[in-house]
Amino acid sequence: MVPNQGELLSKIYSPADLKKLKDTDLPRLCEEIRQLIIEVTSTNPGHLGASLGVVELSVAIHYVFNTPYDKLIWDVGHQAYAHKILTGRKDIFHLNRMLEGISGFPKMTESEYDAFGVGHSSTSISAALGMAIASQLLNDNKRQHIAVIGDGSMTSGQAFEAINNAGVSKANLLVILNDNGIAIDKNVGAFKEYLTDITTSRFYNRLKDKVWNLMGGNTRYGKNSRAVVRQIGNAVKHTLLKKSNLFEAYNFRYFGPVDGHDVVHLTKLLSDMKNITGPKLLHVITTKGKGFTVAEKNQTKFHAPGIFNPDTGEIIEDKKCKTLPPKYQIVFGKTIIELAEQNPKIVGITPAMLSGCSLNLMMAKMPARVFDVGIAEQHSVTFSAGLATRGMVPFCNIYSSFMQRAYDQVIHDVALQNLNVIFCLDRGGIVGEDGATHHGVYDLAYLRCVPNLTIASPLNEVELRNLMYTAQLENMGPFAIRYPRGRGVSSDWKKPFEEIKIGTGQVIREGNDLAIISIGHIGNYAIEACRQLADLGIDTAHYDMRFLKPIDAKLLHTICSKFKNVITIEDGTIVGGLGSAVVEFINDNNYNTTVKRLGVPDSFIEQGTVAELHRICGCDVEGIVGIAKEIHTQK
Repeated sequence: MVPNQGELLSKIYSPADLKKLKDTDLPRLCEEIRQLIIEVTSTNPGHLGASLGVVELSVAIHYVFNTPYDKLIWDVGHQAYAHKILTGRKDIFHLNRMLEGISGFPKMTESEYDAFGVGHSSTSISAALGMAIASQLLNDNKRQHIAVIGDGSMTSGQAFEAINNAGVSKANLLVILNDNGIAIDKNVGAFKEYLTDITTSRFYNRLKDKVWNLMGGNTRYGKNSRAVVRQIGNAVKHTLLKKSNLFEAYNFRYFGPVDGHDVVHLTKLLSDMKNITGPKLLHVITTKGKGFTVAEKNQTKFHAPGIFNPDTGEIIEDKKCKTLPPKYQIVFGKTIIELAEQNPKIVGITPAMLSGCSLNLMMAKMPARVFDVGIAEQHSVTFSAGLATRGMVPFCNIYSSFMQRAYDQVIHDVALQNLNVIFCLDRGGIVGEDGATHHGVYDLAYLRCVPNLTIASPLNEVELRNLMYTAQLENMGPFAIRYPRGRGVSSDWKKPFEEIKIGTGQVIREGNDLAIISIGHIGNYAIEACRQLADLGIDTAHYDMRFLKPIDAKLLHTICSKFKNVITIEDGTIVGGLGSAVVEFINDNNYNTTVKRLGVPDSFIEQGTVAELHRICGCDVEGIVGIAKEIHTQK
């Protein structure tokens, strides 16, 4: 059902309609957009806080610039809801993040206004610079290129690599730094403190504004007035802050900080900046969750709050949750505390996913032993490697799809040196509504080829605990434990630790007609499928491998000696994962066994619920039963 729209918003289907408004109408339009975002996300959960924080900025950019001719790139993109609403998608915004609906992130195939597909942080400046250089080469010198990046994303090395490159170019590039002091959790690190120095130096900002006004803004003395004000500003800033402006040191013209919620002032400022050539940076100060009081006060919780009451902000929790099994993330967070209490060498590391992976629980109890390194996956891996060289036992928790950004460090800095770093790959497999940029479906395949690395995936919460316990024992070397987003299968999970012998699988069910081989949580589909097949008179065996590497060769010999038909199931790509490993084993050992691989096909999977997407991939219970029936009939 299409949600209600305000008087102004109901008439806007593109930025061309937006430009028909008077600038004095823009604050009212911003409130209408904000209310639409709140209304839709209250029943169809999404990234609320980030999008509320940039409503005015979104309106100002599209009001001033000529999109889609001018290229606008949103970093990460979870803040782009207002952008989508203004660019022809407001009538389908209620289908955001739904199967066959629109993506929760900018996506090039979805709209010409989405200049670059995003979902992972810190890519915007690189992409915008590439576009700007291409425009130069094509003599397309009037085109503008705008990258909107948050202060959290600026903690990533790629952002500074791009700034370093852009600073020696003459590219027509505008970087808008959206500074709200928070990513999902509060931002950390020296860069955060640097921005705080700039934004809290009231004397400097007042002086800069007075000098600017005394000189007639940007008109009385023409271009020279900007140069004079910048020189005075730099001298004052150097004196007050004991450092030069970081961005101007990279040859960017720096403007700000300015109020990111004053939409009229933003439009005037952006209009002036359009005429300034070369790389430039506008520093805007915003509030995450702006305009929704509870979201402003609880910014981490309302980053993506789930279903909530749009009037009161009360998060509507499913009453059944109290009786449901815990999330794997909670089990991880509580288990690492238990292990750390027993083993003083254990430390926790995460690249800005502190609450998401539940390391915030350990941070509360052992703050000196938990390190949030900012959005810096590469650094987190090598930092963990450095800790391991001194005998520490680092649990480096990174979301599976984000680990892709640190692949070289896994190989070069950890595996090659055989260091005992424990990678906890959260959000492994299909993750649901976040879609193709966030599905953790490649980890089993891209890690399997790395020497020295043990790769395991638990069937349930108890096995997660036991794998974590096993990984921190002496001389375990590089160790990856991969588990999904969401709940496990049993509320009775807190049991005494047991060591799991490396490279051993387990028999879940004996059978005679055919065999199912699984790894990880998705094996619970196989358990249910075996029950349904038994009711159909098909006697199906089920084996849980637990370890992809080293794989249980003894168990595979037993399976291949007994069965002519095997089904493998994995919550990941079938190219290079468990199914491929089983096929390789069969080929290497000359077995005459036929394998049907179920999992994620060799294509990108879009957004939808986990259940919907597993069904589409054919690796849900129904898919397993269907294939097993087909094999049995042929037999």
